[in-house]
Amino acid sequence: MMIRTALAASAAALLAACAGNPMASAKAYDQATLPAAVQVPAGNRVAMETVGVGEITYECRAKAGAAGQFEWVFAGPDAKLMDRAGKQVGKYYGPPATWESMDGSKLTATQVAVAPNATGNIPLQLVKANPATGTGAMSGTTYIQRVATQGGVAPAAACTQANLGAKQMVKYQADYIFYKAAM
Repeated sequence: MMIRTALAASAAALLAACAGNPMASAKAYDQATLPAAVQVPAGNRVAMETVGVGEITYECRAKAGAAGQFEWVFAGPDAKLMDRAGKQVGKYYGPPATWESMDGSKLTATQVAVAPNATGNIPLQLVKANPATGTGAMSGTTYIQRVATQGGVAPAAACTQANLGAKQMVKYQADYIFYKAAM
């Protein structure tokens, strides 16, 4: 029991340190290290690298097509987007999933692919950007990758008839890499 408590305390301290220092995952970005499914097509270049730090909300709902079964379902994100120097440059929220720059430009996107990450972390993701609204940092974005994910998976708590409709927020962190067409 003492070992389990010590491990839980260590894990909590590590997550708190990551949440307190969003640059903990900052490192040289290399597309070639990613699974092929989430690599951005040729003809695009990195326009902006951010670290999203926040929470994902899950809701306990009836499992589609499985009478009497329930599951935690992704309900939406709420995160600050920080640049590599630790300055907030935008936010990520939903639904629908929306990336918004501090300059007011924003966009939504359509998922292209996901690839698994380590246990306890949400998957890596590639989305194709819809045209941005407003003029600014999000204008001209073609793709966004979610990489270097930490946490964010559905709650471990039971989802049953008794707590149907309940919502739980889970802390997470991920790098969001924004691409624009290469000139």
